Amino acid sequence: MRVHVRCPVDDDELSRLHVEAFGHADSPVPWSERLERHSRSWVVAEDEGRAVGFVHAVWDGGAHAFLLDTAVARSHRRHGVGRAVVAALVADLRSLGVEWLHVDYEARLEPFYEACGFGRTRAGLLRLSE
Repeated sequence: MRVHVRCPVDDDELSRLHVEAFGHADSPVPWSERLERHSRSWVVAEDEGRAVGFVHAVWDGGAHAFLLDTAVARSHRRHGVGRAVVAALVADLRSLGVEWLHVDYEARLEPFYEACGFGRTRAGLLRLSE
């Protein structure tokens, strides 16, 4: 497995990974454009030429970034891929001068994010769509 930071991405391949990881409806997402426009950094894990892991961080233009879309292919779960992409993202954000990295997650994912070094905080969430 190889980990690539701020690399070119294949929109269709990344969309397929997200469908598999999150169970979204299968629709292509313009990932390349979205990442270039909104993200401070992103990481893709590749195995045998196929994207098997992904994460990115959007930011406020200053000290804060927000981790989003941690995705790992079913075939590669529980093999350290998720931690590897998060660790690479953290290292890159540090090198870029980002001071704080925020993440929201479901309770079932708490052990994963704590293993990645995140501490617990209180946060609020408001659903804007029905």
